[in-house]
Amino acid sequence: MKKHIQHVIKQLEIDYEIKVLYACESGSRAWGFPSKDSDYDVRFIYVHKKNWYLSIDQKRDVIEVPSRDSLSIPIDNLLDVSGWELTKAFRLFRKSNPPLLEWLRSTMVYYQSFSTVDKMRQLEKNIFSQNACLYHYLNMAKGNFREYLQGDTVKIKKYFYVLRPVLAAKWIEKYNTVPPMTFQVLLEDLLTNGVLKEEINTLLKRKIAGEELNLEPRIHVINEFLLEEIEKLELYAKSLNIKNPDPTSQLDDLFRETLEEVWK
Repeated sequence: MKKHIQHVIKQLEIDYEIKVLYACESGSRAWGFPSKDSDYDVRFIYVHKKNWYLSIDQKRDVIEVPSRDSLSIPIDNLLDVSGWELTKAFRLFRKSNPPLLEWLRSTMVYYQSFSTVDKMRQLEKNIFSQNACLYHYLNMAKGNFREYLQGDTVKIKKYFYVLRPVLAAKWIEKYNTVPPMTFQVLLEDLLTNGVLKEEINTLLKRKIAGEELNLEPRIHVINEFLLEEIEKLELYAKSLNIKNPDPTSQLDDLFRETLEEVWK
């Protein structure tokens, strides 16, 4: 599949007259709990030619294949490929956008070219906002918990979509850094051995083995942990009042450097 994805990336460059700077896996495969039929959620950052930016009109700054855009070659049915144009990526990077920060830490990198992404990683420590990232993961956890884990029977696989953001928020509280993408790394670092960890590991093994994990009785020890941690993390988030320096001028410089490096 990796070779097919790289072929798709090269065809994107041809069809859309762009250069792809970076492409990685961003979904359940990168998180470490894919099902047998999980999609490949490929996310990429790209840059247009210089003249594309010399316009009085704002243009579309995403490419989404196959949901909204097409490609001149057939692609695998499991592929979901979505990219952000570089200035869009930089504006989100400036806000410490957690999905983008996760992309930069993906353990499944399909493609990288030029120096831009390495330079973004160097800037990350000054751009990372504990406030913004904590609230992102907290809101994700609360929303998924309300939607999926309220009844006596629940969609059991949805536990991962609450557990992962809760553990990511706990990582930020503990280390004040971007959390790793891999669920198992978060689990091993943040939870001590015991009944809770055993229950989560059992679920994890079932999901990776390809079990359906549909409606089952809720797992009380996990529900209690999630409720308690969400409450604690909300209090911690409210106590934060950290302001980051504005990185706009650095990102402007990096954008110009990228255009020169890519299209020289």
